[in-house]
Amino acid sequence: MKLHILGCYAATPRTLTNPTSQVLEIKNHLFLIDCGEGTQVELRRHKIKFSRIQHIFISHLHGDHFFGLPGLISTFRLLGRKTALHIYGPKGIKEAVTLLLKLGDSWTNYPLIFHELNTKVPQAIFEDEKVSVDTIPLDHRVYTNGFLFREKPSERKLNIEVVKKYNIDICYYQNIKNGKDIVLDDGTIVPNRILTMDPPKPKSYAFCSDTAYMPAIVPQIHEVDVLYHESTFLETEQHMAPKTKHATAKEAANIAKAANVGVLILGHYSTRYASIELFKEEAMEVFGRVELADDGKSFEF
Repeated sequence: MKLHILGCYAATPRTLTNPTSQVLEIKNHLFLIDCGEGTQVELRRHKIKFSRIQHIFISHLHGDHFFGLPGLISTFRLLGRKTALHIYGPKGIKEAVTLLLKLGDSWTNYPLIFHELNTKVPQAIFEDEKVSVDTIPLDHRVYTNGFLFREKPSERKLNIEVVKKYNIDICYYQNIKNGKDIVLDDGTIVPNRILTMDPPKPKSYAFCSDTAYMPAIVPQIHEVDVLYHESTFLETEQHMAPKTKHATAKEAANIAKAANVGVLILGHYSTRYASIELFKEEAMEVFGRVELADDGKSFEF
């Protein structure tokens, strides 16, 4: 599982920072999460293939999280895209995007499929044989969701030395990986547990931006491997968090601690501060496993 940060600062773009956008590589999927201004430029800068993006997840309809989407959709058209593009986002996203396409006479030459969301409880929105994606309802000034990405368990791995010891034909290998015991010609049953090894533990990633401090999400994200949580403010501006429906670095750390996550990644920093290292310092007073997102930075788990 690999996470590419394309942008992770709040509100207005600057010459050296971008609003929210990131790409999650998980089980051969390339998921784009939020699409602030400048996203397609950053995709090119980091040599991420446009054609591999089949699913885009938009948390909410504030401009710093989706104003890059119409441009990206148009670029896909100019590049001759043929494969379908699925967009998951709040109700109204279809109207917003298709109005621009209509006014510019720029209808796509590929299927553009919107999955509009309006429920305020967790909802399964994507699933295949490798990955599932659920919404994480958040508390912001407009309807907002985070997203929980979870790998499904892999098939068991062959213990090839033991398999060869019993002279088991290759035609049975898939059955073994699927968890079945093997019956030898003399009737001996060889249990699957000695023919295979446990696969790697499935990984999980929770994306939570933007939101006020919201302990209600803790049960849903309990023990996820990686949590990205907004941290717009430091404690000196804590008084601004409730009225803007944002969180502080310490509040993000409290969520991470309560949920016992593997790693907390902070992001969505207000640009009022001189250094993002201050966010890590405050968060680590509460939770010890903290990383800082930054534009162009990648994490591999």
